[in-house]
Amino acid sequence: MTENLHTLVVADRRQEADGVVSLSLRGSGLPSWEPGAHLDLLLADGLERPYSLCGDPAERDVWRIAVLREPAGRGGSAFVHERLRVGETVRVRGPRNNFPLRPAGRYLFIAGGIGITPVLPMLRAVDAAGADWSLLYGGRTRGSMAFLDELTGRYGDRVAVRPQDETGLLDLASHLGAPGRDTAVYCCGPGPLLDAVERYCGANGWPEPRTERFRPKARAVSADAPFELVLARSGLTLSVPEGASVLETVRAAGVGVLYSCTEGTCGTCETDVLEGVPDHRDALLTARERAAGATMLICVSRCRGERLVLDL
Repeated sequence: MTENLHTLVVADRRQEADGVVSLSLRGSGLPSWEPGAHLDLLLADGLERPYSLCGDPAERDVWRIAVLREPAGRGGSAFVHERLRVGETVRVRGPRNNFPLRPAGRYLFIAGGIGITPVLPMLRAVDAAGADWSLLYGGRTRGSMAFLDELTGRYGDRVAVRPQDETGLLDLASHLGAPGRDTAVYCCGPGPLLDAVERYCGANGWPEPRTERFRPKARAVSADAPFELVLARSGLTLSVPEGASVLETVRAAGVGVLYSCTEGTCGTCETDVLEGVPDHRDALLTARERAAGATMLICVSRCRGERLVLDL
C-alpha cells in the first residue's frame, strides 16, 4: 500500500549526543503534523522503522528526527547511522500520531534518553500557549542526552536535567507529587521508566499517564490458540494458526495492510474490529481502549475466542 508516502532528501545531519544523530529531511508539499507524531522510514533491505518527529510543526518543508544507535537492534538504527548521509534520499510514510498532546491546565513531562524526541515539539507547543509545565529529563550520562543545549537555552529551569551517573535514578515523587487539578502527565523513554511512572501514578491517585513506548511491555498472555479470521471488506475467511500473527496471516493471503514495527508499539497496523474480542498484546492502546475492543494491533494481538471479524 502507498498511503502518505514521500521521498525526502537528507538536508542536514548532526551529532546530538553520544550515539544519537538527528536528520533534517526536506521535501515539498509535506502534510501538517502535531506534537507526538512519528514517521515510518522505509529503508533498504525491507527495513521499516518508526521515528518521532522532533522538529517544529511550523516548518512545512522539513521534518526532523533523531535516532539512537542500538548495537543490539534489528538494523534500522545502524542503517541510519551508517548509510543516511546529507544528499541521500529516503522514503517515508506518515505522519501518524498515537501520542497526541491533549488540552490541560498543567503538564508534567518525563523523558528518558531518546524518549526526549516526541516531547520536544510538545514543549514548544505548551510554552507558546502559555501553559504551566515542567520537564524531568534523565539519561545514563550527560553526554548521552540529546538536545540539552536546545532545552536549557530555550526553557531554563523549567527543565530538570538528571543524568543517572550524577544524580541516580529519577526522583519521580518530587516531580509528580500529589495529583493536581487538570494536570496531565506525559512520559516517553525506556520501559522500566514508563513502568515506574505508571506504578507511581496508579498508587497515588493520578489519572493514567500518557506514555509512548519504544519496546513492547511484558504482559502475561494466553496461549496462542488458533482461531477463525474473517476479513469483511476482502470477503475472506482465514485460519490463524498457533505461532502465526494476524498480520502474517493477512499478508500471506495477499491482502495489503500497513505495518512497521511488528512489535505492537507504533500503531501503524491498528485495525477496526467488527466482531469478536481481541486478546490485546500491544504496548500502545490505553486500558480504556483495550476494554472497548474497537481496534487492535494485528502485528501482535490475537483473539480471545474462536472467531474475529476485522475491517480489512
